[in-house]
Amino acid sequence: MARLKLATVWFGGCSGCHMSFLDLDEWLFELARVADVVYSPVVDTKEYPEGVDVCLIEGAVANADHLELARQIRQRTRVLVAFGDCAVTGNVTALRNPLGGAEPVLRRAYLDPALLRPQIPAEPGVVPPLLDRVMPLHEAVPVDFFLPGCPPPAPRIRALLEALIEGRAPHLVAENLKFG
Repeated sequence: MARLKLATVWFGGCSGCHMSFLDLDEWLFELARVADVVYSPVVDTKEYPEGVDVCLIEGAVANADHLELARQIRQRTRVLVAFGDCAVTGNVTALRNPLGGAEPVLRRAYLDPALLRPQIPAEPGVVPPLLDRVMPLHEAVPVDFFLPGCPPPAPRIRALLEALIEGRAPHLVAENLKFG
């Protein structure tokens, strides 16, 4: 049996979903017997690989780099999972949407309170431009499964991964969830 190629990605969010993933504790050793983590914030891989079986994306699509990577991930991944409330709904990251786009947010954060040399960070290739509207993942690319929760509890993450490893569709029941 071929080993599962697993990826996790962190967009606009707090990393709580990845912390919950690490809360899988000893089950991570069982996961390591059947899967290789080929891309993740916890792995030093610079380029998203081809032929990924499952990718969990945490966070909302908030900047141009997120949008470009989401599109690349969708092309290179068989099963894409919106991982946590920010990826599912936009959640806290999308609270800036009613403020009218990226410009008012940047102005308020970098210009209004500045006492010395006010400037908006905009180094091309270093600071990705904010999108005018933060999006949940499914508004940027097609998503196969939604794993809600803020963060999703480790047993739900495990249930999803076990089903996918076994080649069956996950049956996600809304129990013991907290929403952000």
